[in-house]
Amino acid sequence: MRLPERILTVFVVIIMAGLVLVPTAQVIMRGVFVLPFIGAEEFTRFLLICLIFCAYPLVVEHGENIVMGEFKAALPDRPKRMLNLLISLSALAATGFMGYVTATNISRNLANATPTLGIPFWIFLGAAFFGFAGAAIVHLLHLRKPPQADTNIAV
Repeated sequence: MRLPERILTVFVVIIMAGLVLVPTAQVIMRGVFVLPFIGAEEFTRFLLICLIFCAYPLVVEHGENIVMGEFKAALPDRPKRMLNLLISLSALAATGFMGYVTATNISRNLANATPTLGIPFWIFLGAAFFGFAGAAIVHLLHLRKPPQADTNIAV
């Protein structure tokens, strides 16, 4: 594993731990101490959004995104390579476009925040930008090397 991938993996695991710990703390605080954890639901949503977007480049790097493996496996070698190229170019364009749109929205929502905890929207959008931009970079790197063999084919 390369260093950036390791760092991102550790970061995603920390977010996932928070996603488990915050609702657990809410249940304990409310059930045992009769003291609600104000903003736990909002913070949990925030962690879930960050988890999904921050993990997206890892999903793309490991080829775990949704594919039509059976269809691709049935193709001869040359059409399969052409399809892989088309998929990579399309994914690069889509994730690059979404990264651009997200960056534009960040610049327009710098003053907005969540109602209870006051988490700035740019942090939410920053996670989305990171995910889309990271996925675009991974797709770009996939253009330079042959794609991984599809291991998620049901036979």
